[in-house]
Amino acid sequence: MQSKLSRRTVLAAAAGAAVMRPLSALALSTDQASRLIQGLVEEINSAINAGSSDAQLYRTFERIFAKYADVRIIAQSALGVTARSASASELNAFTDAFSGYIARKYGKRFREFVGGRIEVKSAKAVKSFYEVKTTAFIKGEAPFEVIFLVSDKSGRDLFFNMYIEGVNMLATERTEIGAMLDRRGGDLGKLIEDIKKAG
Repeated sequence: MQSKLSRRTVLAAAAGAAVMRPLSALALSTDQASRLIQGLVEEINSAINAGSSDAQLYRTFERIFAKYADVRIIAQSALGVTARSASASELNAFTDAFSGYIARKYGKRFREFVGGRIEVKSAKAVKSFYEVKTTAFIKGEAPFEVIFLVSDKSGRDLFFNMYIEGVNMLATERTEIGAMLDRRGGDLGKLIEDIKKAG
């Protein structure tokens, strides 16, 4: 049985907060942010209740993340300071591998959420981005809040971070990816090969 915290990390496709433009410069609106996350949760709800095989579920989640999340920012944030010295080709390879890693990791845990659902509750502007609050309803557990942070900084409306009851899920991925990199002596190439098989 997963711990309560582990169950909640399932919903995170954690992401990093890059420096954002002033809110007045954003084309994104509260309604657009809400619609983005509404589409996301509808696809998550459908995926976890579709009765798919593991391989099918992982492919579905990878597609969902690519559609709704700023995967490049998430991946680079998880990589931390190493991203600054990596070449463009290394960052591309890491991002591709990280996308599959996240899909497998959270796809496996989502098996526990069959029969559950996520509902959008509210959306508002916060500083230079938008905050969309949702509630997760999971069988056998009290409902809990999941907050998505949304921006159009990359040129598309995408979520770039998530909080579950105040816990920033990005910290978890930074810690785990950082530990994997340390085990490889800071060798990014070896880390990329590792995360292709991890998750």
